[in-house]
Amino acid sequence: MQVLLELNFRQRNSTRLAIILSGMLAFILFKDSTRGCLFLGAALALMLRNPTIVYAYGNTIKRDIVAGYRFVRLTIFIMLMERKKWTIARIFQERAKKHPQKPCLVIDNRSLSFQHVEEYTNKVGSYFKARGLKRGDCVALIMETRPEYVCLWLGLSKIGVVTALINSHLRRDSLLHSIKVAKARVIILGTELTEALEEITDDIEIKAMPVYQFSDENQRDNDNLHLINGAIDLYNALQLQPIEDLRSYIAACSPKDKLLYVYTSGTTGLPKAAVINNLRYLFMASGIYHLLALRASDVIYNPLPLYHSAGGILGVGNGLVNGCTISMRKRFSASNFWKDCIKYDCTVAQYIGELCRYLLSTPPKPEDTEHRLRLMFGNGLRPQIWSQFVSRFNIPHIGEVYGSTEGNSNLANVTNQVGAVGFIPLIARYFYPVQIIKCDEETGEPIRSSTGYCIRCPSGETGLLIGKVNPKRAVTAFNGYADKEASEKKLLRNVFSKGDIYFNSGDMMVEDILGYFYFKDRTGDTFRWRGENVATQEVEAIITNVVGLKDCVVYGVDVPYVEGKAGMAAIVDPDRKVDMQHLSAGVRGSLPAFARPLFIRLMNDIPRTATFKLKKRELVREAFDIRRIKDPVFYLNKDGIYRLLTQEQFEDLLEGRAGL
Repeated sequence: MQVLLELNFRQRNSTRLAIILSGMLAFILFKDSTRGCLFLGAALALMLRNPTIVYAYGNTIKRDIVAGYRFVRLTIFIMLMERKKWTIARIFQERAKKHPQKPCLVIDNRSLSFQHVEEYTNKVGSYFKARGLKRGDCVALIMETRPEYVCLWLGLSKIGVVTALINSHLRRDSLLHSIKVAKARVIILGTELTEALEEITDDIEIKAMPVYQFSDENQRDNDNLHLINGAIDLYNALQLQPIEDLRSYIAACSPKDKLLYVYTSGTTGLPKAAVINNLRYLFMASGIYHLLALRASDVIYNPLPLYHSAGGILGVGNGLVNGCTISMRKRFSASNFWKDCIKYDCTVAQYIGELCRYLLSTPPKPEDTEHRLRLMFGNGLRPQIWSQFVSRFNIPHIGEVYGSTEGNSNLANVTNQVGAVGFIPLIARYFYPVQIIKCDEETGEPIRSSTGYCIRCPSGETGLLIGKVNPKRAVTAFNGYADKEASEKKLLRNVFSKGDIYFNSGDMMVEDILGYFYFKDRTGDTFRWRGENVATQEVEAIITNVVGLKDCVVYGVDVPYVEGKAGMAAIVDPDRKVDMQHLSAGVRGSLPAFARPLFIRLMNDIPRTATFKLKKRELVREAFDIRRIKDPVFYLNKDGIYRLLTQEQFEDLLEGRAGL
């Protein structure tokens, strides 16, 4: 207590400011001197009884006022767009009218102006309208990053068609599932991914789907250009397509119409198609713009894949909705990141946590600080490297944000607070729609009191992050997945009162006394590796098929000095008959790089619960420590082959020399 009192005296200026502003707020809110004085008196009494509250309010009042102002602006903008019944396509039309010749999408040496994108998207909408697609139909888009990627789904949205943004790394069962779960009628395919589609064309449903294959100018210069059998050359078709006025079709669409399916692994199973309607897209893109104080004049460097919500919504959306210029790169390159920022004269750049680690691992060079970036925003920047990253690359402001593709538990760190994913104003702590509740850390299940309701966690205690669902507001709506059963699994009911509904984020968080939130871990079976969520059940299914249906359990393990958790699979193989060459080939052919386990452990048996579920907790603790484990542990080498983990490799992993 004495320490807190001394801290209180040192913070007296901040406290005075808090009291003055609280009084001003009281009179503004109540417009009545008597009620205002009562409010202020109650606030002062509460503060003086608890010096911690004095300290907290004194240090956050300015932050909360600024954030509150920005949030109000965001809310008003979204309400205005909803009242006008403007979709993303309609909003983009206005941006194109305002500055038609301004660069909208830039990549390599290509630059598409807002007017060019507007005309091209009209061609796309007109072309597919003539082919019988109509409002509510779905198209599967399987393509790597290029400006046309954005133009295709935006053009389709002008006639009310939904686009499923398929992860370009998916193969076989995962790819087949992603197309089917969206109930796609048509496939648009980038030539660079023809082999991936050919692997699943034996499926009757896929075989019956029309395929429109897009080959850009660079690919068309190649004499060996390969078109899938029966595919329509979309590049040529759009070149010949006249521009048609689609305003009547756009006007017929609603802000609540589905716009995209963006895939997320969730906590279990195969990829889930999260529903992104126009309002959700608008909120995500505009949330970044308003809360982080972006400007229409900003040039945003976006090296992230466009099938992700980070690259395809938070990045691209600030061009389509807010008029920024978006500079893209086909694939992230650590050696070219700062060169690109300088080349395109970027003022803002995006990141995910792994990206920052890769940048820090490059040798220092002059370009590190010759850029003009004033802000980098994204999610997953590790607290351990945060300060080092900012210092080395001279980044004035980090905008760490938190949120999932489908979720409504959204937070933003607008104050450069190291390690925080966002905050809740202290005055709104108990009625803000995002809360942290007590849960069983092993199962992730909420803990309920004797009354049957969930229990809020006090400051400093780790718990499960949840967000209240209110379908009437874009900020708190939960649109779910294409699979209704999967949607229901993400909801908690009767949380704090009878009938209320909350979205279960699956993330463990802790809140400090200033209202800042810090990410701790994932609940359930999912772990994060190389910036992607890995669903263990999917990996387990692939491995068991490859090795002949042997029992297998997949889990994430910590690797020193590396972001996220690396995949490890324990396989029941008492006779050591698993062919590691065959397993290596099967894993390479069926799983994207980020989902391939880094370690394989062969075991005589795996412990089970009373209900015959395979236990993971002890396996996670033992990880790949060959000093403790007597079972053979195999390591995924850079050539894609699993070989026994050597002592030298083990020491390299512990010391951060493995180059992961």
